[in-house]
Amino acid sequence: MLNKVLSIIFALGFLIWNPYPLQIAELKTYDWLIMNTEPVQNQQILIVDLDENFINDYGGWPLPRLVYGDLITTTNAIPGITVLMPNKDIRNEANDTYLSFRMSKKPTVLATAASTQVTSTGTHVGTAQLGEDPLPWLYQYPGILQPTPSLAVSAEGKGVVTSSPELDGVTRRVPLVVNSQGKLYPSFGLELLRVAIGDPSYQLKTGTQGIEWIRVPNYPLMNTDANGRIFLNWNTKFYKQTGTEFINNPIEAPFVIVGTTAEGVTNPVPTPAGPKYPHEIQANILHNLIQGTAPSSPTWASAAEYGIALLALIILALATRSVWLSIPSLVLVVGGSSYGAWYAYQSSYLIDASGIVIICVLFWAYHSFLSFISEYRQKLRIKQQFGTYVSPDLVKKLQEDPSLLRLGGSTEQLTFLFSDIRGFTPISEKYQKNPQGLTTLINRFLDNQTEIILRHGGTIDKYMGDCIMAFWGAPLPDENHKQNATAALVEMRSALEELNERFREEGLDTINTGAGINSGLCVVGNFGSSNRFDYSVLGDSVNLAARLESSCKNYDVDNVISEHSLVDGYDYDFLDEVTVKGKSEPVKIYTIRK
Repeated sequence: MLNKVLSIIFALGFLIWNPYPLQIAELKTYDWLIMNTEPVQNQQILIVDLDENFINDYGGWPLPRLVYGDLITTTNAIPGITVLMPNKDIRNEANDTYLSFRMSKKPTVLATAASTQVTSTGTHVGTAQLGEDPLPWLYQYPGILQPTPSLAVSAEGKGVVTSSPELDGVTRRVPLVVNSQGKLYPSFGLELLRVAIGDPSYQLKTGTQGIEWIRVPNYPLMNTDANGRIFLNWNTKFYKQTGTEFINNPIEAPFVIVGTTAEGVTNPVPTPAGPKYPHEIQANILHNLIQGTAPSSPTWASAAEYGIALLALIILALATRSVWLSIPSLVLVVGGSSYGAWYAYQSSYLIDASGIVIICVLFWAYHSFLSFISEYRQKLRIKQQFGTYVSPDLVKKLQEDPSLLRLGGSTEQLTFLFSDIRGFTPISEKYQKNPQGLTTLINRFLDNQTEIILRHGGTIDKYMGDCIMAFWGAPLPDENHKQNATAALVEMRSALEELNERFREEGLDTINTGAGINSGLCVVGNFGSSNRFDYSVLGDSVNLAARLESSCKNYDVDNVISEHSLVDGYDYDFLDEVTVKGKSEPVKIYTIRK
């Protein structure tokens, strides 16, 4: 149990540490959840791609900015341009004037970039901040790369297009707000929505564990993670046109986002859905803001994950004692965690089930392996202890259910058999010069008799020279121990006759035996020292069986059975009444008629 407690602590520590493999598994799980949602066709946003042909039509890159002036006034849509314009138009500064004039007539959002090189910031949009101070939780940058002043003054809004790739280089979530020099700057998509409804600010709620939600008034709350980020729904489809198509035959939509796709101008960003251009990412942000359904990892997610993990590990710790319980429990834990994560995702909450599944599988595998090794060692000990004196079937039963073992000295009602070779001394004298021959002879006899005892469920206690000591009823319970011992005795007698026939054919001496059987109480268990012990029986009933065996020669019979071992189905002849040493009452003894 201590080992399991320590394993639970280690597993939880591993989950809290959250090393690189767990982080990757978490992100891949989120990818699977998001990418397996039903694709949605957005009806409100049009993406305009400035491709190679469009750029070539205007003499190459960079485009004269009067082109953007024409693009933003092509339709009544609220336009956003994701092309950075930090410097004056190198072709003609008059183009800046033209674009600025057009933007003064049409509310437009220009792109800014969170930068680690510049230190200037520029103007920022007012924010209605609720709760705690959000600055410590937001991504912080030294500066914000702004549009050239002549354009910045005319733009209705300016939004950050900087993405934040994960540790594997893939962009999955983006910050809706960033921090630069203590001021808040909105993302491009957030700013585009604010400009569209004409609101002077947006709202942000911060709790003790980080950012909780962000929204533009009159739109749903957008739940975020502690750093103000949201996961994007990459299964959203948008209407698209090239720049040329848009100018000649524009698709009407409330929002138009313009960006470049020409080779060598803008590099696409890796995402779970493949490479995406910055303006496509901003369109996705805007879509989620409008819908209010962007998946996010809530601030309470970690606490929930640790609690679920602890409960799952406790269940597995209790269940790994048995393979039949551990496998269903593992399926329950893995299936329950996975279903819980999927169910939470339906409410746009991202709960990481991958870490829980990984540590639970590792915990289960480790303790199942320990249980297997322990069980294997136990079976090996049972085989080593009982394999030489009980039948293989009994050994198998003991291995399958070790609780059947009754070791350590318990009082039981058993039946005992002693069988000895009559006239062994004359036989041994003939083999004084050939001890190997005597050994072979005795071993053939013992093999013949032992096989029958084991087949009838008996336990070989020991071999004492030419004598066999066996008993029935332990280590496995045997309600018919008397019947089985008697049946074994009768078959041993028949088998010995067949063996003697073979000995005669081989010119060897025949063997005659005497056997004694008694039933009664005894102490059965392991006896010996702490380093060497045997599974054996002790008691007056055992001693009586031994005395009955030695008395066969007195009555000229090959078996003597006490009245305590008589069973139906056999013809018995009464022999005598004997008084056992230390007992006052005589015992009637019988022999089974041939």
